[in-house]
Amino acid sequence: MGLPWYRVHTVVLNDPGRLISVHIMHTALVAGWAGSMALYELAVFDPSDPVLDPMWRQGMFVIPFMTRLGITNSWGGWSITGGTITDPGIWSYEGVAGAHIMFSGLCFLAAIWHWVYWDLEIFSDERTGKPSLDLPKIFGIHLFLSGVACFGFGAFHVTGLYGPGIWVSDPYGLTGKVQPVSPAWGVEGFDPFVPGGIASHHIAAGTLGILAGLFHLSVRPPQRLYKGLRMGNIETVLSSSIAAVFFAAFVVAGTMWYGSATTPIELFGPTRYQWDQGYFQQEIYRRVSAGLAENQSLSEAWSKIPEKLAFYDYIGNNPAKGGLFRAGSMDNGDGIAVGWLGHPVFRDKDGRELFVRLLDKHPTCKVLYKRGITSSETCALCPGVIEDAEHVLRSCIRAKLSGL
Repeated sequence: MGLPWYRVHTVVLNDPGRLISVHIMHTALVAGWAGSMALYELAVFDPSDPVLDPMWRQGMFVIPFMTRLGITNSWGGWSITGGTITDPGIWSYEGVAGAHIMFSGLCFLAAIWHWVYWDLEIFSDERTGKPSLDLPKIFGIHLFLSGVACFGFGAFHVTGLYGPGIWVSDPYGLTGKVQPVSPAWGVEGFDPFVPGGIASHHIAAGTLGILAGLFHLSVRPPQRLYKGLRMGNIETVLSSSIAAVFFAAFVVAGTMWYGSATTPIELFGPTRYQWDQGYFQQEIYRRVSAGLAENQSLSEAWSKIPEKLAFYDYIGNNPAKGGLFRAGSMDNGDGIAVGWLGHPVFRDKDGRELFVRLLDKHPTCKVLYKRGITSSETCALCPGVIEDAEHVLRSCIRAKLSGL
């Protein structure tokens, strides 16, 4: 009898050897893709200017994740922070990519072996002596091992006790570098922008996972609970596992959108939320105002703005520019920035400095937002005003909406 496509998992029902095989093959595919993608990105990546041509401008995907975990050097003699190096060590970008590919090959061979030699007496029914999957015990094993990995990452790698630490930066993405992080056990640990929460949460979650794993390895579920949760159904195991992965993906999507300590600006670029709030623009004006308060000239105050901060406020770095389905990297869209020429200052006939403000709350802008267009990138379409430092309206920019 043929099986419908949504019941193919019954092929490995009560077949411990082949269940292990398909899991190992899945790991081989994931690790192989990661290593291959890393090598491709390293082949096209230009590390010469980490300020005006960072990795996120070049459309890199796996390099930011490697850097976030503490990898900064290359066997090519360059560092992600700029400059050259002489001893990159084994765990360089190429070393990590090669390790993933080697691991993928070993997993591929192991998967074939377990598929051929499937009749392993790993789990067997004590009553019949036939192979069977003790799914509650398998759950306990997975929970225990994942708890050990989670605890080890937080207690050793992130804290620098046995590892490099992670990428840590300031709120505006100017001083980022890899450094050890101490766990934050207070209320501040729940702040998504506090790096210490990464260490403490991994330690706490790992400890809980280890204890829960030991519990499920030593305690058998009651029959009513076993049947009620369908613990003996391999489809239930798969669906609940997918639900756990969805939850993790949902959290990561939120941190990517709004930004957090796990998504440094130097590695992943500005967020759409930061752009909508004028995050970098406000910091630039704050620094300029502070310089003017110290009797600096306007030119001097602007000259002290870090080039990296000014570049974050460049319209071409708006995450929404080009829409969700932008083809290729940002560099392919508007080229590679060479340098910051300066800040134009507009004054009226009375000498008042004027500022261009886009009316984000205007009904027209709401229409543009619904159509996937940001007001920041469509100055010719979106209505705006010119006001002075006291927010007094001095002029108006008419919108050209004939094409909408």
